[in-house]
Amino acid sequence: MEHIFKNQGMLDYLSDNKQNFENELLGQAVNVRENIEGILKVGNIDLINNAHRLVFYVIEVKEEEMKAFAKQEGIAWATYSLTLSFKLEWVQAIRRTIWIFVQNYIVERDIEVDFFSIEKQINNQIDQFLNAFFINYSLFKDELLRTQRELVENLSVPIIPITESVCILPIIGSIDYYRSKVMEEKVLMEVGRLHIQTLLMDLSGIADMEAEVIDQLTKIIDGAALMGCRTAITGLRPDVVRSMVRMGVQFDENTQMVGTLQKALSIYFKD
Repeated sequence: MEHIFKNQGMLDYLSDNKQNFENELLGQAVNVRENIEGILKVGNIDLINNAHRLVFYVIEVKEEEMKAFAKQEGIAWATYSLTLSFKLEWVQAIRRTIWIFVQNYIVERDIEVDFFSIEKQINNQIDQFLNAFFINYSLFKDELLRTQRELVENLSVPIIPITESVCILPIIGSIDYYRSKVMEEKVLMEVGRLHIQTLLMDLSGIADMEAEVIDQLTKIIDGAALMGCRTAITGLRPDVVRSMVRMGVQFDENTQMVGTLQKALSIYFKD
């Protein structure tokens, strides 16, 4: 392959045939070409210029620069949740287009080459790019999901201080076992951090709860009681109450049951 790339001969050839290269590339990437403008708009990713950049790294054997570029691309595609099939099709189209122009260059220059060395170097480098891209895409996507999950966890346990010692925990939406475990951890942590003495747990936004979730709820209340925090439960709906009765649920003796949050507020702020 040194015969081809010596004195930038191949790069000069590609530069002289830049428009032909792009036309061939777009012809190879049938599905992607219809989405080039959309990808540019969504993620500010210029597929055409990036293709030329990848080709340069492959031709010049710039492995470290190529890996850094692959990392950059992987993070960008993960950030904007761009379709991976488009990326794979695009890179494979670049691979095929490179081979077409390498062949043309060899024929036009009548150059004797070691085909197997060329094949190994070009394909290995493109494979390395894809490997680095997918690894970094996956790693960054996992980090995004972890961050989003943490955000959801924090939002799912919105403890609202209303005095120095009294807080409200309004629980809205469905509660599964995972969310109830998150609630337990967050509530006990906040009880300790904020020195909460009274927690008004409003369940008016919950229509139904599974048995294991109800059991987890009692553990949260018991745990808070051990830390010196009494709980007042408000807004229990009939279906939830029936489930609790059927299970024989018994709360800590200091736990108060109040019909509505408004009623609970009137009790704890009557002075």
